[in-house]
Amino acid sequence: MTTARQLRGLRKNELAKQVGLTPAAVSQYELAQSRPSASVVAQLAMALGVPAAFFASGHPHPAMPSAAHFRSLRATTQLQRDQALAFGKIAWQLVTTVEKYVELPTVVLPRLPIPSDPTRSEVAAAAQQARSALGVKSGPLPHVTRLLEAHGVVVMELPPVSERVDAFSHWYGSRPIIFRNPLKNDLPRSRFDVAHEVGHLIMHLDAEPGSRIVENQAHDFAAEFLMPRAEIADELPRRLDWETLYSLKLRWGTSLKALVYRAHSIGVFRDTTYKRAMMALSQHGDPEPCDLGPRESPALLESAVRLCEETGVPFAEIVARSGLPAELADQVYTTATMTRPRINLKPNPDTEEPSDSPDNAYGFLQLVEG
Repeated sequence: MTTARQLRGLRKNELAKQVGLTPAAVSQYELAQSRPSASVVAQLAMALGVPAAFFASGHPHPAMPSAAHFRSLRATTQLQRDQALAFGKIAWQLVTTVEKYVELPTVVLPRLPIPSDPTRSEVAAAAQQARSALGVKSGPLPHVTRLLEAHGVVVMELPPVSERVDAFSHWYGSRPIIFRNPLKNDLPRSRFDVAHEVGHLIMHLDAEPGSRIVENQAHDFAAEFLMPRAEIADELPRRLDWETLYSLKLRWGTSLKALVYRAHSIGVFRDTTYKRAMMALSQHGDPEPCDLGPRESPALLESAVRLCEETGVPFAEIVARSGLPAELADQVYTTATMTRPRINLKPNPDTEEPSDSPDNAYGFLQLVEG
């Protein structure tokens, strides 16, 4: 009942008003201190948009070893965060049901608790350990989302009602799930957001979420994860050279702002150069120059469901076993199937034929299959 209420973005007093109860009665029902009558259950189900059977199916709560990390606690209300977390519980329930039929990739994401006040070099070392654990030897990461999915991380979008939540991640038991903002349809930003959340999943098991310090650590992690200092330092221009920065954006799959910030943080750009570059980008506004296309699309949950269907297990059976209302299950599944066909007229260097891959419009992107 709590999950359904939070998913609809309702406070207890608002739900109580809709069904003619007192807020105290709603609290007692959610805490299992009293049981509602059948007629009250029907009213609650109607108000929350779920079938009455949803309350009786005995939904387990995922084991959460740490608090969820939201990008900014000030930018979102507790109600919005609760709504996002409730959606996360529903998503976890569907994922665990799918796992009863299909063996998802083993999670290899390391958990590397860092000191309470780590240096930037310690954060960078954690990012390098993560790249190593994920089998990345050197160079740009071809497709961050598919790389993580191939190593057991589930990536999906939040529903539109949670659009003010920038992104968040959580360990649901032993399975990490990353939720992205549905309105960010920019390739570099989506890659950096996912890498930022990986930093939280790896480093911040016990850290208090939402603090500027913790967020800066995840930011530094993402920068090293996507643009290792040892590799990119010699490629960055020593002066403000936009053409070189454009080519680096294409090669590394990161935004111009991230590249400029990276150049400044590792001492390649002086303060004056950094400020001039950021001012120019600010004046240009969004989207910034040299568009790389839409965000990376996840494929893990969609592939798993398709495999179930190919082996005689229809999605309707998965939904029924999950105990979720069909509407909610469809909503979760939709957020994990963001693939759209996309025309690419750039020849593939190996075949000299145009590639029709939805995420391979630029040379640095190669899809990871299987």
